[in-house]
Amino acid sequence: MAEGRSQVHGTLVEVHGVGVLIRGPSGIGKSETALELVTRGHRLIADDVVRLEATEDGRVRGSSPPLIRHHLEIRGIGILYVPDLYGPGAVGDDAPVELVCHMERWREGESYERIGMTRPTEALLGRAIPSVLLPVRPARNMATLVDAAARDHRQREGGVVAASRLDERLRHASHGDAPPAGDEGPR
Repeated sequence: MAEGRSQVHGTLVEVHGVGVLIRGPSGIGKSETALELVTRGHRLIADDVVRLEATEDGRVRGSSPPLIRHHLEIRGIGILYVPDLYGPGAVGDDAPVELVCHMERWREGESYERIGMTRPTEALLGRAIPSVLLPVRPARNMATLVDAAARDHRQREGGVVAASRLDERLRHASHGDAPPAGDEGPR
C-alpha cells in the first residue's frame, strides 16, 4: 500500500462513537466479540483485514476492503452478511481508529494492568493510538470489556480518569480530609 496507508489483521468496530481496532491471533475471538457488539447496537466497520489510512488532521481511519465489506467470519457458523441480519445501521464504511484492544490468551503468572492511570500507545502509521491488553480466558465476556474500554477512552478524552479520581480520594482520606466535592461521578 502507499505511504500513509497500511492494512492489518484485526476487526474494527465503532463502539459508542469510538473506533476500536481489535487485534490478536487468529481464533482468539475478535469476530465473535464484534458480533456481540453489533447485537448491542454498535457498528461493524471491518473484519479480518482492516485498511488503515493516515488523514491530514493527524488521525488514522480504518475501513474494509470492498470485497469483504460488512461480512463477518464466525467459526462454526461461517460467513455472515451483517446488514442482512442486523440492518444497514449495524455497519459503517469507515471510522477513525481511536483505541486498540489487543486480545491474548490468559497467561498464568502474567502481570496485567490493574490500575490504568495512563494508557500505553501503539504506533499506527506514525500516530500514537491508546491501547489496552485484554487477556482472554473462559467465561470472560470480551464484548463487555471492549465496551468498557471504549467508554473509558471517551471519559479520558474529557479529562476524567477513574484511577486518578480514586488516587485523589485516597490521598485526602489518608490526611483525614473529606473527599473533593463532586468527584462521585454520575449516579
